[in-house]
Amino acid sequence: MSNFLKPIDQQVIVITGASSGIGLATAVLAASHGARVVIAARSEDVLADVVNELVAAGAQAAYVVADVADREQVDRIANAAISRFGRIDTWVNDAGVSIYGRLEEVEEEDSRRLFDTNFWGVVNGSLAALPYLRINGGALINLGSEVSDAVMPLQGMYAASKHAVKGFTDALRVEVMEVDKAPVSITLIQPTAVDTPYPQHAKNYMDHEPKLPTPMIDPQRVAEAILHAATDPERSIKVGAMSKLNTTMEKLFPALAEKMSAKQAGRQQYDEPPRNPDGGLYRPSGEGYIHGRGSARH
Repeated sequence: MSNFLKPIDQQVIVITGASSGIGLATAVLAASHGARVVIAARSEDVLADVVNELVAAGAQAAYVVADVADREQVDRIANAAISRFGRIDTWVNDAGVSIYGRLEEVEEEDSRRLFDTNFWGVVNGSLAALPYLRINGGALINLGSEVSDAVMPLQGMYAASKHAVKGFTDALRVEVMEVDKAPVSITLIQPTAVDTPYPQHAKNYMDHEPKLPTPMIDPQRVAEAILHAATDPERSIKVGAMSKLNTTMEKLFPALAEKMSAKQAGRQQYDEPPRNPDGGLYRPSGEGYIHGRGSARH
């Protein structure tokens, strides 16, 4: 454990995108380990329910309704954490959304909205958190993906946004940790496909219901990796065997990796019509589910 990163039970942890999936799993796990948590998303009713359940279980928790694409709203998350708990020890930028569709078909407005959430949301969260993390030391943890290195057909703009998240995170790490020698650990988390409601929250241009290709890992594994990064400095953590395989293939055998990726085009849809093609690109979509289709709430 780093001398500037506290044990989880002594931390104040902020998590964006915490109304479902990885963000919610991380909030529940952190609270169960004694952390004080501040969760943020656009879905106020879900956030309120989650906080009530965490508090009922003995945790200290608060929520902030915010769209991470808006820097002022993200600043409100930081201010709420400081006013409620006095400091920020770990900040997790998890909020994200995808678009299923060929790059030539996707409307520019939709692609820009995806970048506002996936890329600018990470930038906004990082820059809002850093002044507080620098004070006493802390961890900044950004959610990338295996497609921060590799690519995926039918989710090309999502992959592009995750490449951008990696580039930003790597550059920020150099400036903050190497140039400034600041007591801040900056980590990129790169999961493989995770069993969350992510496909149902995506904007969908396809004529079938979207899904992630198997194998998928449990979001609990990603939450555990995030909490590890909150106490032990890591540059990046690839979660799941397929993440390690796909990122390595992309680096060593890029042409072969692209042929393998092409085979995923037909493995990203169910044999049924779309249920909610608009998804959560422009509106709150978290329902308090950690896992994907057919799962119980957390």
